[in-house]
Amino acid sequence: MSFIENIVSVGNDILWSYLLIALLILAGAYFTIASGFVQFKYIGEMFRLLTDKETITSGKKTVSSFQAFCISTASRVGTGNLAGVASAIALGGPGAIFWMWLIALLGSATAFIESTLAQIYKVKDGDSFRGGPAYYMEKALGARWLGIIFAVLITFCFGLVFNSVQSNTISLAMNSAFGSDTLIVGIIVAVLTAIIIFGGVHRIAKVTAVIVPVMALIYLFVALIVIVMNLTAIPSVFVLIIESAFGLEQAIGGGVGAAMMMGIKRGLFSNEAGMGSAPNAAATANVSHPAKQGLIQSLGVFVDTLIICSATAFIILISGDFANGMVGIELTQNALASQIGSWASTFIAIAIFLFAFSSIIGNYYYGETNIEFIKKSKLSIMIYRLAVVGMVLFGAVAEFYLVWDMADFTMGLMALMNILVIFLLGKFAFAALSDYGKQRKAGKNPTFLASSIPGLKNVEHWKKSDHEQTEEL
Repeated sequence: MSFIENIVSVGNDILWSYLLIALLILAGAYFTIASGFVQFKYIGEMFRLLTDKETITSGKKTVSSFQAFCISTASRVGTGNLAGVASAIALGGPGAIFWMWLIALLGSATAFIESTLAQIYKVKDGDSFRGGPAYYMEKALGARWLGIIFAVLITFCFGLVFNSVQSNTISLAMNSAFGSDTLIVGIIVAVLTAIIIFGGVHRIAKVTAVIVPVMALIYLFVALIVIVMNLTAIPSVFVLIIESAFGLEQAIGGGVGAAMMMGIKRGLFSNEAGMGSAPNAAATANVSHPAKQGLIQSLGVFVDTLIICSATAFIILISGDFANGMVGIELTQNALASQIGSWASTFIAIAIFLFAFSSIIGNYYYGETNIEFIKKSKLSIMIYRLAVVGMVLFGAVAEFYLVWDMADFTMGLMALMNILVIFLLGKFAFAALSDYGKQRKAGKNPTFLASSIPGLKNVEHWKKSDHEQTEEL
């Protein structure tokens, strides 16, 4: 195991010290400016689109815009929001939260670009759609080989590694709250995972559409109680975050670099902006214009980081007990218990089970759709499903640092590939946004045709108008 750990450690040093932090910030800033600050200008439109009813119904099993949002949010909202934020603060200091916020504000523009591209280049798959970076790498760049590399990478990263992180966090939380044996917890989670993933994407959509909003609201309600109880401490918490991000003492001690790295690492793990994962869910939605789902996925970054991650950060920083040697979910449990009593440990254990389990479901789908990209094979899907269940069991009993380091390495490789590609293809997403904006100003429900963007090629779905597609069906 030490050989694998060494490879992962060296890979992380190269990726995160020299490449990814600068690339993520540069990409976010570029897409923000080039899109006319899409994530701020269209914030009202994002909320309106969550309840948008004006989509084509191409079959009984279509995935709605809201369900696609929930699939991607299920993957975003999970371990990163509770355990990831805690480890960022424990290892990078309170200043890590500032960098987490920054990468979310910039990254929401990146999320718009990649998800809009996924919609443009999506393909029909029975009654559903599939799409994502592998698909736009093949169709827009004519590089199927590159798409296959990405498909293999995301399948390994999300379906296997990230799911081991989720189950690891569930088992630690259950052990801390109830003294549960991690192997027993792993077996239970693995069995529940198998029940869901063998049901297909539509069962996934239904389950996550129920779990995600409910679990997020309950957790935010508890966090709000803690914040109201400590309202006078909130200004000092903001000061602590800013001072730790830029303070002289931190700069001398190298703390600024640690805060930046941990904040951006854990921010990316949580909101996935630019990683190339959420576009796989965005592509499943049956909407009348690609920009609609791009805007909704941009909103997902805000919900994940600026609201849910911030709630966890405030709980931990208000407690003041974040330098006690604890990392991960146990720190969050301990911090909340100091505010509302010992029952908080049980509450967090239940919450993390719901958060992380929904993430396992969402993560699984990303792997499935990319295996389908490589080759449609029932045997391959069956092997993948069994591997997912196996990694869920492995993660429950594995070392904390091993699963998180593997996650950092694989998501870093994904982000590096995807961001370089969307730099090349971003012009099509900008054109789609411009087309969308013009139609909205004219009072229309925006619809899209591939012919409306010059130079757009190899697009399968958007060749006919919504009316023509409905008439065909």
